[in-house]
Amino acid sequence: MSDQDQIEAPGTWRRDSDVAMSRSQIRASLVAAAILFAAGVATLKDFLPALGWAVIFAIALWPWYVRLAARWPRHARGLVPTAIVGAVLLAFVVPLLIIAVPLVEDAHAAGIWVQQAAQSGIPAPAFLRTLPYGERLVPLWQQQLAQPGALQAIAHRATAGNGSGMSGRIAGNLIHRVVLAGFMLLTLLFLLRDIESVMAGLRIGSRRAFGAAGESVGRQLVDAVQGTVNGLVFVGLGEGVLLGIAYLVAGVPHPTLFGLLTALLAMVPFGATVAFGAAALALLATGKTVAAIVIVVLGFVVTFVADHFVRPVLIEGATRLPFLWVLLGILGGVEAWGLIGLVMGPAIMAALMLLWREWIGAQRGPINPPATIAEDS
Repeated sequence: MSDQDQIEAPGTWRRDSDVAMSRSQIRASLVAAAILFAAGVATLKDFLPALGWAVIFAIALWPWYVRLAARWPRHARGLVPTAIVGAVLLAFVVPLLIIAVPLVEDAHAAGIWVQQAAQSGIPAPAFLRTLPYGERLVPLWQQQLAQPGALQAIAHRATAGNGSGMSGRIAGNLIHRVVLAGFMLLTLLFLLRDIESVMAGLRIGSRRAFGAAGESVGRQLVDAVQGTVNGLVFVGLGEGVLLGIAYLVAGVPHPTLFGLLTALLAMVPFGATVAFGAAALALLATGKTVAAIVIVVLGFVVTFVADHFVRPVLIEGATRLPFLWVLLGILGGVEAWGLIGLVMGPAIMAALMLLWREWIGAQRGPINPPATIAEDS
């Protein structure tokens, strides 16, 4: 194998002289590179979400990998990345399996209940009369849900007559999600194995393309991703654990399910309100009014502390963004990019804010204004 065919660490090979290219050749090279890039995106378009999540997990877990690799250097490319990927697998898959088993068991009973309710209707619950405007809600319930066949008509309108193939579509979508999750974990494994080489290549590539500003923005993006994951994922999991224990003590049906739902929704600021509100309604439906009030009060206290004190400290410290911009980045990111926008949104806002602060001279960086502009101002 010749020296030209060898692949070494980034920065190993450097050319000794400039390559002479005409303007037409430069333009043709840029067009060819753009076409190749577009072809690559089109080839991987179905796997881009999995690749994106793998990159986010790799950046977030990078500090842990560095500590473990320093502790066991002989296993830096084998056991250490495999153990980290296994931990991610256990943290996300095992809870879903634990919850899926009772859900499958309850699915049959729920189907029987729906059939019976469709035939005889659903009587108005007793607590409905105690609610504000209960005297108006009860007749409305009797008219819409208590009549035989009312629930069946609602279900028919909801499915618009397309319920026959719904189970097949759900199964196909589930298999597709499992394949993407497996591909994400496999990508994460290889990213962690070569994380130092990958990061070195990104630093060199960004510096060659954009100069010192590219490397500065890259570092800010990495810090923003790590801070956002810590502030969203870990704080959300903490809220789910605390409120999950409260659900168990209060007697909420399926407390593990509600705890996981709380953890997932709590990753979005103020999202846990929907989860503990649903848990309170479940308690209210069983006649446990005091327990429902306690869950609502405790839920507001936990989410208030998490969203106003813990989360801003974790995210603002890494992104150097006011929490208002963090919140706008999260909500706008979810709207624009889907679930992955939870992390991408704040990271993009942090990079834009860094460029703006350097451009106006509020923060030291490679694109600070010249001294003449600063003196004139």
